[in-house]
Amino acid sequence: MKTAFITGASSGIGRAAAVALGKAGFKLVLTGRRRERLEELARELADVPTHLLTFDVRDRAAVDAAVASLPAEFADVDVLINNAGNAHGLGPIQQGDPADWDAMLDGNVKGLLYVSRAILPAMTRRNSGHIINIGSIAGHETYANGNVYCASKAAVAALTKGMRLDLLPHHIRVAEVNPGAVETEFSEVRFKGDTQRAAGVYQGYEALRAEDVADLLAFMVTRPAHVNIAEVLILPAAQGAATVIRKE
Repeated sequence: MKTAFITGASSGIGRAAAVALGKAGFKLVLTGRRRERLEELARELADVPTHLLTFDVRDRAAVDAAVASLPAEFADVDVLINNAGNAHGLGPIQQGDPADWDAMLDGNVKGLLYVSRAILPAMTRRNSGHIINIGSIAGHETYANGNVYCASKAAVAALTKGMRLDLLPHHIRVAEVNPGAVETEFSEVRFKGDTQRAAGVYQGYEALRAEDVADLLAFMVTRPAHVNIAEVLILPAAQGAATVIRKE
């Protein structure tokens, strides 16, 4: 039974990915900052072997310690899904909050690097592995007031390509999934708990659900070893571009 390591598994796409990969026959290492949510998910996945790790991907020492603590039956990670990330604020660059910038760059870019760096030695030693980074349409299409968030996801796109090149000799597949509008806690975090404003992002059309992205991830990681679905843009049918959405 293969092992999948999922960051940000306590909610949204990460949580849905855990359910989908559990159904696909993977053992799961579920990571996040909210232990109670991870425990709730583990109970839901009662028939799936799971191991829980609680840490913040922005804390390199905590990442290294958590990965080093994996028991033998979960230590050989076959699939890494770098899902943890965040968006904070939506406004012009001259009004940006440096604390928000730090949170996005530390989580979306450095966190991805820290986790990958901790997992990769075992993958390269085995000459086997599969990494999927969760990017965004925002990484390929900058929009007004998105500045630093878009920059962080553009960095994910560049890192994914670089990782794929560097890890090619080790038979490690590296891919990126770029969702458009997905109805999760994403907007509530971006708007700092303003649930009314967050809900407005998804009104008037049918956004993607976390399960839609999770189905795609499960498909990608179950392809034959000679197949790498390297880059996917997944949008709701009502979305034509980052800020162009057809509303009824």
